Amino acid sequence: MRCEICLKAGMSGNNVSHSNRHTKTRFKANVHKQTLLINGKVQRVKICTRCLRTLSKPPRARKSSAAAT
Repeated sequence: MRCEICLKAGMSGNNVSHSNRHTKTRFKANVHKQTLLINGKVQRVKICTRCLRTLSKPPRARKSSAAAT
C-alpha cells in the first residue's frame, strides 16, 4: 500500500543473519485507513502513521518581522 499524502511505499532490503547470509525481504510502509476532513468533505484515505502524527500536531505560530526587530 502507499500513503496518499507523502506517497511513501514499501522498499526492499536484506535480512542479514549472524553468519552474514543475506536473504531478500520487503519493508512495508505502516499505512492505515483513516477518515479525515479534507477541504470540508469527510474522506477515507490510506495514510502512513508519520503523516497521521504530523496532521495531529497543532499549527506552529509564525514569527512576524515586526516582532523580530
